[in-house]
Amino acid sequence: MGELGEAQQRGAACVWCAQTLTAETALDLGERRIKVLDGDITAFPRGCRPCTADAAYRALMDHAPRCEQCVDDAGRCDTGVALRRLMREGRRR
Repeated sequence: MGELGEAQQRGAACVWCAQTLTAETALDLGERRIKVLDGDITAFPRGCRPCTADAAYRALMDHAPRCEQCVDDAGRCDTGVALRRLMREGRRR
């Protein structure tokens, strides 16, 4: 998060490709607190749909084989469920 530009930190641009976002093109990635020197700032990162879907897919492929819950029952792993939801949302137009 510390390497993101101001527009990316406030959710006006995609955190991956820096494309300007609108309410229709953005997916919310959740509020984040970032340590800066002696304090914190709050960031509201968002991603464009294609970048978010791709990032979620890569994260799921990294996560699922190492997660005992995903191996046993993927529907019961909160992380896996969230990543699959981001993939679906990212592919919607």
